[in-house]
Order: sequence, then C-alpha cells, then structure tokens
Amino acid sequence: VEKYRPQALSELVSHRDILSTVQRFISEDRLPHLLLYGPPGTGKTSTILACARQLYREREFGSMVLELNASDDRGIDIVRGPILSFASTRTIFKKGFKLVILDEADAMTQDAQNALRRVIEKFTENTRFCLICNYLSKIIPALQSRCTRFRFGPLTPELMVPRLQHVIQEEGVNVSEDGMKALVTLSSGDMRRALNILQSTFMAFGKVTEENVYTCTGHPLKSDIANILDWMLNQDFSTAYRKIMELKTLKGLALQDILTEIHLFVHRVDFPPSIRIQLLIKLADIEYRLAAGTSEKIQLSSLIAAFQVTRDLVVAEA
Repeated sequence: VEKYRPQALSELVSHRDILSTVQRFISEDRLPHLLLYGPPGTGKTSTILACARQLYREREFGSMVLELNASDDRGIDIVRGPILSFASTRTIFKKGFKLVILDEADAMTQDAQNALRRVIEKFTENTRFCLICNYLSKIIPALQSRCTRFRFGPLTPELMVPRLQHVIQEEGVNVSEDGMKALVTLSSGDMRRALNILQSTFMAFGKVTEENVYTCTGHPLKSDIANILDWMLNQDFSTAYRKIMELKTLKGLALQDILTEIHLFVHRVDFPPSIRIQLLIKLADIEYRLAAGTSEKIQLSSLIAAFQVTRDLVVAEA
C-alpha cells in the first residue's frame, strides 16, 4: 500500500474536480485552510502529501511541514505548545507559508479543537492548516467554517480498476477477470483495502480468482449464498438448519456476512411487495439482535423461520 502511494497530484486517480481546484489554489499561491473528509482509503492523506511535495523542496520539507496523526498526542497541551510554536514562527529568507497537517482530526477532543481555532485564526498569514477526518460531524462547526471543505467519496470501479491493473503488472500477479470484480466489490470504494486484499490473496494462493478472494477475506461465496437461500425456501426447517450449520462450520462464515449477502438476493427474488417488506423487517431485526451480541444459533433459526414463513405466505397467495 505504501509502495504505490501516489507521490504527485497528477498520479491520484479520482476526484478530478477537487484536485483541479487544489491545483489552482497552489498555482495562484492562495491555498486556504483545508478540511478533507470521507471514508478511509479514498486518497485524503495522499492528496495533501502530494500538495506538500509540490509546494516545498525536499530539504525544506522538515522545517515547513508539521504532520501529526491521531496516534501522536494531540491534546490541548500539544495545540498550545508545539503546534502554536510551529505556526507562530516566521520563515526567514523564504516567502510562502508553512503547512500543518492534522490527520484523523475527528479523534481530537473538543477542547483541543477549540484551542486550535484560535491558533488557526491568529497565524493565518504564515501558516495553513489541513485537517483530515472520516466523520465531518465530529469536527466542531467553528473549525468547519474556517476551512474549505472537500468530500472524498468512495472510489468508483472505473477509477479503481486501472490503478489496480498498474499494481498487478508491476508486481506480476496472476489475476483472473472474476478475481478483479471480486476485489472491487469487496473493497467497496476503498483503494487501500483493495490493495490489501490483493496482496493477501496473492500471498495465500498465488493466483487471484473470485473464489480465492472470497476465501481469503472470509466472505461467503455467491454459490454458498445461493445454496443457503435454496435450502431455506425449499427444505423443511430442521434440514435447512442442519445444512446451513454444517456449511457455516466448514467455511467459518459469520452470520452477519451471510445476512448482508442474503439481503441483496432478497431484492433480486421476485416476491410480492407485502411479503418482501415483512421479510426485510425480519432481516433488519436479526441484524439488530446480532449487533447486540446475541447467540448466532438462535438468530440463524430465526432467519430460517423468517424465510419459511415467507414461503408459506407466497404459496398461500398463489
């Protein structure tokens, strides 16, 4: 993941509109304070590091950029101490501003964020701040209004595939067509996750196919889900329970994953609307109970029961 982290703004694959805006800010030398937010693996940190590389030469980097992550201590003392002293010192001989990057800013306490807003305001002429976070709601409104906000959404498959193919070629990995699809599906727009799955599957199996990817990540295979549905709708209760239990133990599947996959199938199967609605409510209840930490066996029985009731209703309607 680190080996293929984009080094320049031109190498970033997505969010063209954001990148062109930032590029324009840099070329006109009018970079505002930035707030980049969105799910992990979508290029927030890479974007600002690429900006920093473009703004500063290699040897000025240490003196001009202060990067703090959530793992570093960023309580109120750090904001009042090191951050304040870094921001308040001017750069001699060089025009231009310093850059403070606060990664995972949503992990900062309210107090630290409040202390930060004064610092941002006071030293705006020689320092720019860039806050990066996953959840915008955890950043206090006072900070949000002082920054230009950019949302980094999950990456689309069209953008991810070329980048993945580049990495695959460089590393000489054997990837099948369905393996590529599986990578993109399972990573759900997170580039970092896609690369991690690619790497672990390749190391475990030597060839990246759909089956290997699903086995490596512990996700239920499409064929397994189809079987489970078939048993639930066509076998009697105890047979279905026994077979699904055996499959779960054999493949080490979690009921939570099975439930998520089955939910997608429910939308594809042609049930009458009223029956589908009841089934979805049941699935939602089961998911809620699972999240509360209940017994998987009982919830599995409940899942089968929900489908069997649905089946009887469909038969009755027919």
